[in-house]
Amino acid sequence: MATKLTAEEIQAHLAALNEGVESEHYWQLHGDKITKTFTFKGFIGAFGWMTQVAIWAEKLKHHPEWFNVYNRVDVTLTTHDVDGLSELDFKLAQKMNLYAK
Repeated sequence: MATKLTAEEIQAHLAALNEGVESEHYWQLHGDKITKTFTFKGFIGAFGWMTQVAIWAEKLKHHPEWFNVYNRVDVTLTTHDVDGLSELDFKLAQKMNLYAK
């Protein structure tokens, strides 16, 4: 079972996740969730990315809240079982960043 991260752990994970990323593309902390908007060249790029991420979400047994319109995907990650953020959120966020390149 996942364990809820402390505020210090969350800040450390968030800093690592956003390292080398332009500030307008950072993951943001909103309460007990992290969010990010991914933008692609078109719908096929966005949908293809979502398909790749969906495979990882299944492997991790951790699923995102996301919303897609054309070339944009708005993502929210949280771990409902711990009522906050866990390692699973940051593992999935790393995969999302990796496949968005």
